[in-house]
Amino acid sequence: MVTLGARVAIAADDPTFELSHQDFLQEVFAGEPPESKPVYIRGELRQQVETILQHRTTFLRTRYWMRDDLSVWILDEIGKDQPITIAVVVTHEQQQSTIEDVEVLAFREPRGWEVRHDFFTDQFRGAGRDASGRGLDTSIDGITGATLSVRALRKVAEIALLLDEHVRQE
Repeated sequence: MVTLGARVAIAADDPTFELSHQDFLQEVFAGEPPESKPVYIRGELRQQVETILQHRTTFLRTRYWMRDDLSVWILDEIGKDQPITIAVVVTHEQQQSTIEDVEVLAFREPRGWEVRHDFFTDQFRGAGRDASGRGLDTSIDGITGATLSVRALRKVAEIALLLDEHVRQE
């Protein structure tokens, strides 16, 4: 399991913050992140991503980092008005992708910032895609007042699992 120790200390009265992608990747891959690779979002994959997002996607490709059975996906999704940058660490064992960790790298909204805390993100650990391919196989409890932020994290987690499965099949 990846355990991130160099978390950013954030003042309680300043819910907006940002952790660099590189710092996160250094920590996940023990100081030596692999080169990033692109995955192109087109055709059926694009339709699947848009179904999860429940809106059209604005990106044609995204980058990921993979070494052995571990991959990292850093994606943005709109909370209410602003993008939330979310990193999802996915592990692949016994022909199944599951979430090892979720980390909010940048939160830009004035509300809903509670999703950055471990008490919320720990719920994603061990989650995979459900058998129907429509959602996570684990229930994620919401947070009062952070509904849109919670939805954004759920969507990104599911997309990361979908993309991980996609690149492993190629």
